[in-house]
Amino acid sequence: MMKSIFYRLQTLAIAVWTLMVTIFFGLMVICASFFSRTGDLPHLIARLWANSILWVTRVKITVTGVEKLNPGRSYIYMPNHQSNADIPLLLGRLPVQFRWLAKAELFKIPIFGQAMQGIGYISIDRSDRKAAFESLARAADTIRNGTSVLIFPEGTRSRDGNLLPFKKGGFVLAVDAGVPIVPIVIRGTRDAVPKGQFLIRLTPVTLEILDPVETSGYTRKTKDLLIEQIRTILQDHLAAGDKKDTMTSC
Repeated sequence: MMKSIFYRLQTLAIAVWTLMVTIFFGLMVICASFFSRTGDLPHLIARLWANSILWVTRVKITVTGVEKLNPGRSYIYMPNHQSNADIPLLLGRLPVQFRWLAKAELFKIPIFGQAMQGIGYISIDRSDRKAAFESLARAADTIRNGTSVLIFPEGTRSRDGNLLPFKKGGFVLAVDAGVPIVPIVIRGTRDAVPKGQFLIRLTPVTLEILDPVETSGYTRKTKDLLIEQIRTILQDHLAAGDKKDTMTSC
């Protein structure tokens, strides 16, 4: 009983804090966007927003694999998606400039949506095929200008932690742009902030950056093979992590 009350009070406090810092940093991002052609400064402010949220949750976060990234290259980052907490986690702890390719609904959130636009994040409306292809074209321009892109290949959060079917748009983008895909494994956020629930739990979270996968050998016709390769990589690492957690708890 007392534990349940603690979690509820903690969640309420975090929710209030998140609302306040979202308004504060969101307005800062919107203002900064007028003075930054590249969007780099607004993205750095967004990182401050994300880290302020991660700080107040007191969740232990471990990040590995940063050394695998070449600062001089553009990538398409593809993490699995388990929770709303994935967004501040990636923004705050992925130490690189990137632009998000995110579902259109997020851009409709007051202040948050305007801030995303100010940074140069790219809205993708999967219900409108033409608009979706226009979004991919904008993302390709972003990559050609030297900035990486991040997209959740599942398109939405998984309730049970198992990978959902992958959307093809990000892989078409990778093939057309000829840039490597960096798979990223997120563990723990589903338990910390489960989909459909409002309680926040102090569950350890890990962000594992895997080896970049070159896409130069693929075409649009063979993109399904690339999709299967990335899916297998993520599945294998998620399974390995689950097995390790099971052995640790025994």
